[in-house]
Amino acid sequence: MNLLYTGKPIIKCCWRKGDLNMIEIGKVQNLKIANFTSIGAYLDADTGVRHDNILLPIKQLPEGSKEGDELEVFIYRDSEERLIATRKKPLAQLGELAYLKVTAKTQIGAFLDIGLERGLFLPFHEQKFPIQVGKGYLVKVYLDKSQRLSATTKIYEYLSAESPYQKNDKVTGTVYSVNPEMGAFIAVDNKYMGLIPINEYFSELQEGDLVEARVIRVREDGKLDLSPRELSYIQMDNDTSKILQGIKNHEGFLSLSDKSSPLEIQSRLQMSKAAFKRAVGKLLKENKVLQTDGGLKETPIDL
Repeated sequence: MNLLYTGKPIIKCCWRKGDLNMIEIGKVQNLKIANFTSIGAYLDADTGVRHDNILLPIKQLPEGSKEGDELEVFIYRDSEERLIATRKKPLAQLGELAYLKVTAKTQIGAFLDIGLERGLFLPFHEQKFPIQVGKGYLVKVYLDKSQRLSATTKIYEYLSAESPYQKNDKVTGTVYSVNPEMGAFIAVDNKYMGLIPINEYFSELQEGDLVEARVIRVREDGKLDLSPRELSYIQMDNDTSKILQGIKNHEGFLSLSDKSSPLEIQSRLQMSKAAFKRAVGKLLKENKVLQTDGGLKETPIDL
């Protein structure tokens, strides 16, 4: 994948004939083959100027192609900032939100895998948080002021509050921002506004993480409050399993009790203190654990 970024100014983003035909950078469109050369075929930009036609490299040509054939292609700039066509389908087009993986970082930004020969540039000033090579993030594809395809992690204004979801619906999404005082902001289906509030936030989340959650409230403005926890009766079973597993992982004794701090319980079991006390109560009632001054241990089989 070519990661060259020259910084050369680009004058045009499109070629136009009248008001009807336009070459759109970053979009899939249908263009006709104008002529062939040893390196590929030139597609008609419909400007009346042969020099404006766009190269489709020879390796992208369908077998048996002829002049006048119409091909579906994606238009972008190559490493020398020339417009070029490809029949490969990009992972995202201009104006779209997409979850893309970071392939490289440089001093001026990063490059994302968009499914083409050249990576999509994510400028440093469009990164709201530190990013990692190999991890995916939700970004929006846009044209910068020099008409180059670029990406931004600043996506809040492009999300919608008009989701089809209701209370208790299961959803999936991507973490796009984390605020220690508010919680984790989630793009549900990568397009709707959601939030895991701080009081539902029991495990560490980072930007780019993919999450499954339950809608606990639909606000008046349509935004979704979410929880990674199940309905209470289902979640209690999950919590009791965590406690029993915690006892096994610590040689038969878990040094947590109702005297433990909420922070310690959250850190070790990823649940609130209230949920911990409910789960312990259930285990005690079922005679599955014994409670001591220092913590919990499993009930011996012969009791």
